[in-house]
Amino acid sequence: RKNTKRVPSFRKLLRTSQIKLDNKLKNKQYKQKSAAKKYRKEQKKLREAVRDAISRKPFPLEESKKKQVAKKWEEKEEEDALPLDMMDEDDLKLMEDLAQKASFLTRDLSSNEPVHVKKRKHENVIEKYEKVPRRLQTEPEKELIHLLPIKDKSGIIPQAVEKPVLNVEHDEEEDTEDMEEAEDFNEEPLPVLTPEEMAAQRRQKLQERKMHIAALASAILSEPDSSIKKLKELRAMLMEQDPNVAVIVRKLVMVSLMEIFKDIAPSYKIRPLTEAEKATKVKKETQKLREFEEGLVSQYKYYLENLEQTIKDWKQRKLKKSNVISLKAYKGLAEVAVKCLCELLVALPHFNFHNNIIVLIVPLMNDPSKMISELCVEAVKKLFKQDKLGYASLGVVKVISGLVRGRNYDVRPEVLKVFLHLRIKEVELQKDSEDIAPKKKFMTYKEKRKNLSRMQRKWKKAEEKLERELLEAEASESKEKKLKLHTETLNIVFVTYFRILKKAQKSPLLPAVLEGLAKFAHLINVEFFDDLLIVLHSLIASGDLSYHESLHCILSAFHILSGQGDVLNIDPMKFYTHLYKTLFSLHAGGTNEDIGIVLQCLDVMFAKRRKQVSQQRALAFLKRLSILALHVLPNSTVGILATNRVFMQTFPRMDLLLDNESQGSGVYLPELEEPEHCNAQNTALWELHLLQRHYHPTVQKFATHLIAGAPTEGSGALPLDLSQRSATELFETYCMKGMTFNPPVASVTPRRKDTFSQMDSFVDEELNKQLQQHINETVAHKPLDFAKHLKKSSLA
Repeated sequence: RKNTKRVPSFRKLLRTSQIKLDNKLKNKQYKQKSAAKKYRKEQKKLREAVRDAISRKPFPLEESKKKQVAKKWEEKEEEDALPLDMMDEDDLKLMEDLAQKASFLTRDLSSNEPVHVKKRKHENVIEKYEKVPRRLQTEPEKELIHLLPIKDKSGIIPQAVEKPVLNVEHDEEEDTEDMEEAEDFNEEPLPVLTPEEMAAQRRQKLQERKMHIAALASAILSEPDSSIKKLKELRAMLMEQDPNVAVIVRKLVMVSLMEIFKDIAPSYKIRPLTEAEKATKVKKETQKLREFEEGLVSQYKYYLENLEQTIKDWKQRKLKKSNVISLKAYKGLAEVAVKCLCELLVALPHFNFHNNIIVLIVPLMNDPSKMISELCVEAVKKLFKQDKLGYASLGVVKVISGLVRGRNYDVRPEVLKVFLHLRIKEVELQKDSEDIAPKKKFMTYKEKRKNLSRMQRKWKKAEEKLERELLEAEASESKEKKLKLHTETLNIVFVTYFRILKKAQKSPLLPAVLEGLAKFAHLINVEFFDDLLIVLHSLIASGDLSYHESLHCILSAFHILSGQGDVLNIDPMKFYTHLYKTLFSLHAGGTNEDIGIVLQCLDVMFAKRRKQVSQQRALAFLKRLSILALHVLPNSTVGILATNRVFMQTFPRMDLLLDNESQGSGVYLPELEEPEHCNAQNTALWELHLLQRHYHPTVQKFATHLIAGAPTEGSGALPLDLSQRSATELFETYCMKGMTFNPPVASVTPRRKDTFSQMDSFVDEELNKQLQQHINETVAHKPLDFAKHLKKSSLA
């Protein structure tokens, strides 16, 4: 075949670059080298095959021997066969029938083929040789030990030596003797330890385990990249089987692993590698990092599975006790496991398997054990407070909503109260986004032309480009994305609340639902306002709620009306009336926490809706609050008087109640439950004069300030630390939960006792003489008989 490939001309070679020519030359050389290398490999394999064939001795096919054996077998069969005339007719008939039906009598027994298989047309000699039955070996084959071959002129001579056969019987006898000696040794009784020795032995074991745990933990923390095996060894200690130290060792290992994972876990989620990524070649450092991440994730997964199994064992082993650990110890192990899970839930919200931890922790919030329930609730609260973006909060809210619905609303109120700690209302989204990704202000083109040289502008351009790339690499969450997450979270929360309001109005979860609605009511869609207010009023009118729950209903209703509900034409007079009626039902003792809710209600109802409130209503509430201030604790009194100050400064003509000479129509009716018709303008705030003599100095200051007409300036004005605080803040500041008095009581210095002198007290000399005489007389003490009168009465 003619070669059609043209030789490049000289002109074409001139146009071709030198780099291309060098590459062609290198490719040609590489192909020649690879072809030569391939030829050398084939020659090497061929030589090895020839050498192997020479070292083996071929076994000939013994066809002649087979034929001789077959002839002898036929002759033997003919000798053993009986003549036909010596057999009965029935036997002959039976044999003929069997010969027609059964094929195994006419079959060649030396062959291993099935009966109805046709012979193959082209059978190989080797296959025939394989089908021949093997001869039984009477003697065992001798094993050979192959030695190094010897090479001479004729070629390679293989060398081999027979392997020496050990005396099996002798070894078996020795083994039986050793077993008998071991049994005799085991039959000896173990030494009995005293309780002191057992305690010392246990302390020693425990100390050894502690040192081993500490050594492994320090080694892992010092070099986490190359300590996955040690991490695995430490995790294996969770299965400690020594009953003396098993419980303590398992607890120590759980806590140690929890702290280790908190320290060595990266600040990102590790994803599994794809097949393409595994196939690509990477640097040694990258491969080492991949192996570390893969080992870390697997060990973390096994650790979480161990914690989960520990909790399940405690839940399920109430009747079946373990041999190593008792039921009481399982409870302690489960508590430690729950603590570790709670710590990991809060510390590693970004790491792998966080959703799995949420699924484990949330059902334990409803656990009958108070300790475990409180641990889980506090962990979820911490997670909500520190979650700026909202991913973890959304996951927890979804699981809680499913739990409440799955249990048919039969859960503890604390499970729903954790919604109050969501960072949605109190956190400014713009502030958080600025904290996470601070925006860089770059110079404009005109500023660069004016202030920078050409070289500086070039460097500035490259620097700004790099900074933009860094800002993009930070993966900062945008405000829109955060709003989307918060909206989805609130939707799930409101769906849970509305389901309980609709289907479980007599559930113990209702106070938590009302409290949550009061907190997030300003975020509810306007379309639901009308229906929600009707439901809240029907709950209050039913009379099934306690005053605590009804206060939450009122607060929720006014939060709805104070936000987007301003556009609605709804008269909340019924809620004002109910709060006016509820004020005298409040608890006045140590559990006066409801006063805080009342102060919030009054702030929303009067301060933020001052234009919709009449003067008669404001006067009635002012008078009733002043009466209530006489009966509650000092912190509640301070909060109520601060609210009264807001009333007097916000609404006009409140000083009517400070004037004794003012006259009006009608008589004040304090027992009437309608604030509009109780004639509060015809009474006076005489309670303030009693509060002026209160033992608490802050109450005295507020009472004096209100009697003066609540001025903002002058001698009757309040100090700044009191005037600038809200009523709710003052209520919490002067709270007496810690059994401390605020402000502290000044210590009184004890006075020196006056010396008593007889001359100063008794000036009369005759009286002094009589006293001295009476003192000097010896008085004879007689025994007293207390039952003397009883004896006389019995004798009479």
